Amino acid sequence: MDTITIKDIANLCGVGVTTVSRAINNHPDISEDTKQMILQVIKENHYVPNNSARNLKRSASKTIAVLIKGITNPFFNRMLQVFEQETQKKKYSCILQRVDENQDEIDVAIELEKEKRLKGIVFLGGYFSHSKEKLDQLTIPFVLSTIGLTQEVDQDVYSWVSVDDFQESYKMTDYLCGLGHKKIAIISAGMDDESIGKLRYEGYRKALEHHGIKFNPNLVRCMKDDIESYSMENGYAVTRELLQSGEEFTALYAISDSLAVGACKAIFEAGKSVPEDYSVAGFDGLDISFYYNPSITTIRQPAEKIAKETIRILFDLIHKKTASEHRIFAAQLMARDSTKPLK
Repeated sequence: MDTITIKDIANLCGVGVTTVSRAINNHPDISEDTKQMILQVIKENHYVPNNSARNLKRSASKTIAVLIKGITNPFFNRMLQVFEQETQKKKYSCILQRVDENQDEIDVAIELEKEKRLKGIVFLGGYFSHSKEKLDQLTIPFVLSTIGLTQEVDQDVYSWVSVDDFQESYKMTDYLCGLGHKKIAIISAGMDDESIGKLRYEGYRKALEHHGIKFNPNLVRCMKDDIESYSMENGYAVTRELLQSGEEFTALYAISDSLAVGACKAIFEAGKSVPEDYSVAGFDGLDISFYYNPSITTIRQPAEKIAKETIRILFDLIHKKTASEHRIFAAQLMARDSTKPLK
């Protein structure tokens, strides 16, 4: 069923069109059980009510959407500004849509595509593990931006833009090893993570291996599930536990700058200093990593370039100038005041 109508919903539910309309509009003249049954069928079939032909025509004009997992991540702020600027230059409008961690972004995209009659979609953040059958439900072009791609996704078929999170994380850990550190702790994503967190963790492991440093699982500290991911609060809480554990370490690599700033706060509260007692490094290149004291050694991602290239590829797809494109940007290691050679 390509485009489901209100009549189709009524037939599926065994009720009249008027009853479906009452459920949609929360009309009091309908039982709660019937209303919930209808709303469930609507959800399962991705039916989106059309308010009017005029709204339908307007939304069908020139609109793209950016679906964001991790909207509170400050790294995305610069990218979102560029997305809006670049789409406005092309006389398009840009819708920003948050996707919760437990939501399926493809389901959200399908519903949004029908509701807004989108011309294209950017998936920003998170990770992709969807089957081809699932992705083929989208009938408009899309680009994956700064997303961890799993083996389930055919990277040659779909367009994506990112840095090499594995290689850049290797670069940072290699740098810390080069300063003489052998006991390097990491604040990482959970071990069930399949996104960029996993890639950055694997880069850390590989660098230790290449330097002949024995892996110590006690130095791997995962972000807390009950605190916002990649946040200063999470970095603070995790580092406090690490310090209280008594596990020895001389350097701490946090897989985001916000985590690194929180880690520094915990170290200072413990009566220690950075980098005299512990070297601390982050990832992303956020403004706060430069203005914080001490300034944080980090991997700076070219956020503006990534965003511009994402939009360029999306519009090339929209105008059928390309079938698929892939772009990996190099990031830059910024050695700053939060790290120092081990004596």
